[in-house]
Amino acid sequence: MDYKPRKKLSIDLKGINVINISIKKIVDEFQTKDSVPKFFIGKQQTEKNLIPSSSQNKIRLGNIMARVRMIVLFDIAKQIGGLVCGTENKSEKLLGYFTRFGDSASDIEPISHLYKTQIYQIAKLLKVPEQIINQSPTAGLWDGQTDESDFGFTYEEADQVLYLYHDRNIDINKIKKNFSNAEKIIERVKNNQFKLKTPYLI
Repeated sequence: MDYKPRKKLSIDLKGINVINISIKKIVDEFQTKDSVPKFFIGKQQTEKNLIPSSSQNKIRLGNIMARVRMIVLFDIAKQIGGLVCGTENKSEKLLGYFTRFGDSASDIEPISHLYKTQIYQIAKLLKVPEQIINQSPTAGLWDGQTDESDFGFTYEEADQVLYLYHDRNIDINKIKKNFSNAEKIIERVKNNQFKLKTPYLI
């Protein structure tokens, strides 16, 4: 369910059926100039300050894509009497690399306790095709988008830092002696804590 079709890989999936569903038409509805109803526009707002920056716009559209995907998946599940299986892992969860009520929405989360690098280890044990394992992790939001380019660090480094900081409770000052991006990684964790605490209860 990518916004734009990815380059097709010639992979033997051993009988697994893959269905491509386009979300482009739905997502494009949110990109029109008049997508914000006038009811929500206050007196202090102008057309100028309603236009987000290019980086804000990318995040906004990425969130729309993730939420549209889940609408489609939950509807399919309802039709066939199934459950939506989530793919969120521990690295993504701690780093806040998910859309609330989007890709974090599911009925079951079988790998949310495993770091990304552990997923790779399991994939190799299960003999998942190398073409899949070697693909750069991406949410498929736009051309050239990858998780690690969004982060500015690799999962390999992040998982080690997260394990030491989150699982072992080791002080960040000790961790950053061995990992150049330790502060950036922990800062991202702290900045995205709110995602794990919503919805707020009154």
